[in-house]
Amino acid sequence: MSVINTNVKSLVSQNAMVKNNRDLSDAMQQLSTGKRINSAADDAAGLAISSRMTSQITGLNQAVRNGNDSVSMLQTTEGAMIEMTNMLQRMRELSVQSSNDTYTESDRIYLDLEYQQLKDEVNRITKDTQWNGMSILDGTLKGEGGVMGKFNFQVGANENQVITHTVANMGYRENPGKAALLTTVPNTVGVAASSGPPAVTAVTAVKQVTTLTLSGDFAVGDKVSITIGNATKTYEVTEADVKDKTQAEVLAAVSTGLLAQTTASFGGTDVTRSGAVITFTAATAGTPFTPTKSETLVDGALANIRELNVKDRAASTLSIEQLDKSINRINSERAGLGAVINRLTHAMDNLTNVAQNTSESRSRIMDADYAKSSSELARTQIISQAATAMLAQANQQPQTVLKLLQG
Repeated sequence: MSVINTNVKSLVSQNAMVKNNRDLSDAMQQLSTGKRINSAADDAAGLAISSRMTSQITGLNQAVRNGNDSVSMLQTTEGAMIEMTNMLQRMRELSVQSSNDTYTESDRIYLDLEYQQLKDEVNRITKDTQWNGMSILDGTLKGEGGVMGKFNFQVGANENQVITHTVANMGYRENPGKAALLTTVPNTVGVAASSGPPAVTAVTAVKQVTTLTLSGDFAVGDKVSITIGNATKTYEVTEADVKDKTQAEVLAAVSTGLLAQTTASFGGTDVTRSGAVITFTAATAGTPFTPTKSETLVDGALANIRELNVKDRAASTLSIEQLDKSINRINSERAGLGAVINRLTHAMDNLTNVAQNTSESRSRIMDADYAKSSSELARTQIISQAATAMLAQANQQPQTVLKLLQG
């Protein structure tokens, strides 16, 4: 049948060209981007899988960097301990030297000068050794669960994939804090005046006043408690109480914290503060109460060397004994650091291997096969050219109808 209004052959050619051009566009996009999946329409399931793999890969790569940072921090920590060990060994050498009675009292005083300087430097290193602005040897950093010196190293792409290590407080308190409880005004009982000689003057009852005076150097984690009757209130020193503060400011901060715990907590007792002194006053005259206090002080692993000296033979002998304990304590800590460093190294090797294989798996899903895509491009280009030629032929066929009209 010869018709003009509906050119079926042309429509067939046009539809074929649309489908072919779509395939041609896909092949060109894959070759341009290097990806087989450029939108969800290309492969919905593959896109979801590759997206999860991307999260895993980026997480694994960051975990490797985390591990490297962790190793660097622990190596910094051990490096400080190496110097501490060297100084403790020299202090032990001085102790052995001073133990010999061939030295006079003056000689031992000279030996003690170096000894004390080394001891102070050991403690200074524990306070001033930092990584990324964090003190890592003085126990001030609180980790998970409030544990001092506890570090969680994230060595996985997902939550809770951590390696944990606790770095001990390796120094000592130069002037440990203390709370001195003093009863400044005793409770006085009133006595009635006598009617006969000798005359007895009546004594007026007064309010009992008791003070709690804080002194010394407080550190993070120290606890000060006060008990009146059956009620006990405790304040734990925080980093904010001690950071960048003078001793007087620290004492004021700690006493303020304890005051906040005790105010309105003890029935029949008024609580006030002035500086580092907390005052407990009975609400009424003649009311007795017995306050008690307690302290829990945080001290470092080398607290045993705080009072050591080599000024005489007995002190030198004691110094040898205590320095052996301190050296062993540091050796134990260094052994723990070395074990964790080795563990982190193996963990990073494993993370690198997993990231590599996951990247390879993602590549098989996401990346374009250039050999296949280039072949597809060549095929669709040839078909596009052929379809164009056929469309031209289909459009020419209605011209033959005109011959039927020629008479």
